[in-house]
Amino acid sequence: MYTLVSVLIIIASILLILIVLVQNSKGGGLASNFSSSNQVMGVRKTADFLEKATWTLAISLVVLSIAASMTIPRGTIEEKSKIEQQVNNAVDPTQMPQFPTSVPETEQPAEGGEEN
Repeated sequence: MYTLVSVLIIIASILLILIVLVQNSKGGGLASNFSSSNQVMGVRKTADFLEKATWTLAISLVVLSIAASMTIPRGTIEEKSKIEQQVNNAVDPTQMPQFPTSVPETEQPAEGGEEN
């Protein structure tokens, strides 16, 4: 589901970019190419269509983004992050290391002594 929503977001984004690039900030844009008045879709209707398409795609992009955030695949709760594992396995710095305090015993000769 997440993949489908992501693909729809990409398609809507590309269409929105194309529609915005077709528009002209001075009111010309795609509408200026249709200079004859006998067109089925005149200058004013073209500008209205582009504005409605821009708003529709912008709203659909927001809705799809919210839907994508709800369909993000989540891992199991049992998994811990690497940082959390390191914190749990860390050695307490206030604890002193335990070194052996007794002197190691040296080898003693056998009780019978040395025989020559």
